[in-house]
Amino acid sequence: MTLPRTYPSPPVELPLRLDGDPEPDTDCDVCQALDEQRSEARAKRDMSKVSDLNIEIRNHPHRGKGRRS
Repeated sequence: MTLPRTYPSPPVELPLRLDGDPEPDTDCDVCQALDEQRSEARAKRDMSKVSDLNIEIRNHPHRGKGRRS
């Protein structure tokens, strides 16, 4: 007897990001604050928070510098 499939499709496989932490903009106070929070989270071994902060730093807009606005 074949069991019915209980999911709509095969699972999605996401790539493992092996690039390093994004560099904060040295002229941006927000990026510098996020970088400090990331260092504190890493010291506490809270890698989920480190990941969240990496995303915030990576996506933070810097108007007038050729990045997202």
